[in-house]
Amino acid sequence: MSETTSKGDKTLRVGGRKTLSLRRDTDTVRQSFSGGRSKAVVVEKKRRRHGGGDRPDAPETPIQTTTRPTQAAKAPPPPPTPPVREQQQRGRTGLVLKSLTEDERDARAQALADARVREAEERRQAEIEAARRAEEEKRLAQEREEAARRQAEEDKRRAAETEARRRSEEATGKHAATPDAGEQASAPAAATSAPVATAKAAKAAPAAAGGAAGNADEAPKEIRAVQRPKRPEVAKPAKKTTGGGDRRRGRLTVTNALEDGDRERSLASIRRKREKEKRQQSGFSPSNEKITRDVVIPEAISVQDLANRMAERAVDVIRLLMKSGTMVKITDILDADTAQIVAEEMGHKVRRVAASDVEEGLFDEPDDTEDLLPRPPVVTIMGHVDHGKTSLLDAIRETKVVAGEAGGITQHIGAYQVEKNGQKITFIDTPGHAAFTAMRARGAQATDIVVLVVAADDGVMPQTVEAINHARAAGVPMIVAINKIDKPDADPMRVKTDLLQHSVVTESMSGDTLEVEVSATKRMNLDGLLEAILLQSELLDLKANPNRSAEGIVVEAQLDRGRGPVATVLVQRGTLHSGDIIVAGSEWGRVRALIDDTGAQVKEAGPSRAVEVLGFQGTPEAGDRVAVVDSEGRAREISEYRQRVRREKAVARQTGQRGSLEQMMNQLQVEGTKTFPLVIKGDVQGSVEAIIGALDKISTDEVAADIVHSGVGGITESDITLAAASNAAVLGFNVRANKQAREAAARDGVEIRYYNIIYDLTDDVKAAMSGMLSPERRETFIGNAEILEVFNITKVGKVAGCRVTEGKVERGAGVRLIRDNVVVHEGRLSTLKRFKDEVREVPGGQECGMAFEKYEDMRVGDIIECYRVEEVARTL
Repeated sequence: MSETTSKGDKTLRVGGRKTLSLRRDTDTVRQSFSGGRSKAVVVEKKRRRHGGGDRPDAPETPIQTTTRPTQAAKAPPPPPTPPVREQQQRGRTGLVLKSLTEDERDARAQALADARVREAEERRQAEIEAARRAEEEKRLAQEREEAARRQAEEDKRRAAETEARRRSEEATGKHAATPDAGEQASAPAAATSAPVATAKAAKAAPAAAGGAAGNADEAPKEIRAVQRPKRPEVAKPAKKTTGGGDRRRGRLTVTNALEDGDRERSLASIRRKREKEKRQQSGFSPSNEKITRDVVIPEAISVQDLANRMAERAVDVIRLLMKSGTMVKITDILDADTAQIVAEEMGHKVRRVAASDVEEGLFDEPDDTEDLLPRPPVVTIMGHVDHGKTSLLDAIRETKVVAGEAGGITQHIGAYQVEKNGQKITFIDTPGHAAFTAMRARGAQATDIVVLVVAADDGVMPQTVEAINHARAAGVPMIVAINKIDKPDADPMRVKTDLLQHSVVTESMSGDTLEVEVSATKRMNLDGLLEAILLQSELLDLKANPNRSAEGIVVEAQLDRGRGPVATVLVQRGTLHSGDIIVAGSEWGRVRALIDDTGAQVKEAGPSRAVEVLGFQGTPEAGDRVAVVDSEGRAREISEYRQRVRREKAVARQTGQRGSLEQMMNQLQVEGTKTFPLVIKGDVQGSVEAIIGALDKISTDEVAADIVHSGVGGITESDITLAAASNAAVLGFNVRANKQAREAAARDGVEIRYYNIIYDLTDDVKAAMSGMLSPERRETFIGNAEILEVFNITKVGKVAGCRVTEGKVERGAGVRLIRDNVVVHEGRLSTLKRFKDEVREVPGGQECGMAFEKYEDMRVGDIIECYRVEEVARTL
């Protein structure tokens, strides 16, 4: 048996007498203090086990546990020397202890450092475990709160059902005792508290076991930290909530709304739920079935309008579009395909309509045969200018219309009605000038019979041929009125013969075209012309239904300063009444007044009658079809659709497309064209169109009239502003500028010109456009000279000695150097000398010296050609 048997806290030793004894492992250490004082302290040594059990090789760590003061001497003795300490130790233990080496001290220091690291790691692990247990406890608490909340809701629902059942039984007289809601609520509460208590007991058991084991020194530190006994918790009663959770905990944000967790119910939601329960208790039970609707979808529709047609919330429509990847606002416009997908996704039936469907049923509705009644014929007077059309109509109407026309020519379409043998005839007078071709075309479309007026002394003219073509294009019969037969040089046979060249064969020449020889000034054979018209109308059997909505055509339109927009309308079918809502082109309005050709106001206008209509919102265009609609809403819808179509066409014309290479080249040529900007204002639409057509004809590839703006009515300040911005001239035809416009024109330097005859207007514009043409360059040959010798003169350069062989040579004229019939240089002469003198010209046959500007490559035998360039003004 060894002398030292254990290295634990208590040392078992064998003394010299071979007796067993227990001694403490102590040591005496002297502590020094300030002031020279010191004292001896007994230190007891203990050995700690680091989870190693009873291993003999466990490291020993001496720690200071207790201190016992001894009697300190007044003068501290010096520290004992190592031999004395060894003797003291030898006297205590009977063994000789050697001092620690440097390696042993380093090993012990390393062991101390490792121990500190292990302790820090153990503390960290203990903290992690504590945090995990705290999180687990928090989760369990939340589950208990959720269970309590659900139980409270269940109790409330059962109480409500019990109350409803009790009221129902009281109402029917069959009331029966029902269990108390509090008793029903106690059983689930007890059932809920039981698993909670069981869970707490299960947690308390391992905690108690951990506390008991913590007394042993061998247990690890992290186990002692985790198994520390905890104070028993007291179960808190569940908080009674209404509607689930703390309703005021926070606002509803986008993040909260998109979270997967349960959302808290708002006050409004709880209020709606209570109202729903009250309605159910009172016996009202609305159906929750989805209502399917027939949704009419046009080509373009806004999100708000689509939601209204489906009776859905706009936010639901937006949410559905956002899910499909389309970000829209409530005011955005959807196309028909997208709107159809949305409507079908929400369970509705879709019926697609086009924007042009608003015009369905507006025109050309068939009439029953028994409703048709005879109507007066519509006769159009056509012919060449100054052939007597308006004079003939004057003679028929016994009025003086020509006296009111500027220059004695008709510049508007006039509609008049006359009566012959109890039958009415409606006449439409059209201008005969070439500029009014479009107006004549519209007149032919609105007519039943065309009266072609040809002067007997003038014969068939270009506008006469155009009138024939318009009548054929309209497919209407034609009556030839040979006018001015009272003149000495009248030749009716010549007129009939000339008409044969244009496939117009009169009755006198075995044809089917009626001809009547008349004289408007002498009032000769006018009755024969009217009888021919009535005979032709009987053959046509003209009928219309007067008892229906009116349809017609705008013969002329203008903006009257006192009456507003005024349109001359020829009623073709039905009857137009005062107060009707009408649509003409892109304009609509309510008829305020109807005025006939005599200036009298009438209440209605039947078929084949022309009247002036007042009440349009804007000025329609001549040739627009007129129809009566049933409501202002439809009239406004049709007008807006037509205005939108017109804007789209205008944008398409402005933007255009790239097209083919040929179109690109033409566009480049047009871009080089000079333009003459103009602002045109006229009294009626027909005059404005005639002016524009005339200006288009005088335009060329080099210079063209650019119509910046055209309209009907007086010249306003806005017209002057537009003209000033575009550097345009303002032309007024039978209109005048107001005071503000005149002041603005004087301030901005805009020229205003007034006209009442279309010839004068076109002549002035033509002259102005001619001034914009680039002058024509004309080259005039002067003479030729042959180079006989080339001299090289100092400080001058090369000078050619020449003889003038043809014409003459002038200084300052253009010259060409020709070598072997090829032009090698073109420029000007810098020097022209006769002997030593500078001369202006050298006649033929004489010799001279010539030098070129900046060119010296001259050879003997070259020909010098002299020419002059002149610029000549051009005209259109």
